[in-house]
Amino acid sequence: MKKIGLQMGLLMGVTLSFCLSLYGNLHSGHFILPSFLISFLISCAISFIIGFVVPMPKLEEGICRKLGVNQRSLGGNALTSLMSDLIYTPLITLAMTALAFKQASAHGAAIPFMGMFISSVLISLLIGFVLIFLLKPLFLKLVLKLNGIAPGERLQDE
Repeated sequence: MKKIGLQMGLLMGVTLSFCLSLYGNLHSGHFILPSFLISFLISCAISFIIGFVVPMPKLEEGICRKLGVNQRSLGGNALTSLMSDLIYTPLITLAMTALAFKQASAHGAAIPFMGMFISSVLISLLIGFVLIFLLKPLFLKLVLKLNGIAPGERLQDE
């Protein structure tokens, strides 16, 4: 179970980091490869830290059980996607906005940080939710298959 969780965290973290970094750099109007790579690496590091600190599988299982939702249903996927999105995306977006703000300020731009952050986080939450909602079930099937676990088979903690 821990191995599956780590693999899922890695796949989701890299994918979410890539897409949010790409969006942020394209949205700035000044896409520069080094800036994209720096934001991608910082975003990945934040994702991995969150993944190691926050026990997402237990939280997802607990919230679904508390609300009486099947975790593998469409509603369960939406609920757990929203939960993941609300944990990961604001922190990643805050770091990326701070980086962009620092770069813009260094070049003389006078942009209010909160305005920059709020607009970025709203769009990033939407992008993050859609990505997590669509990709988590696909990545889970892939990871289970790679580990020789049949769909629907009960996972055991190792």
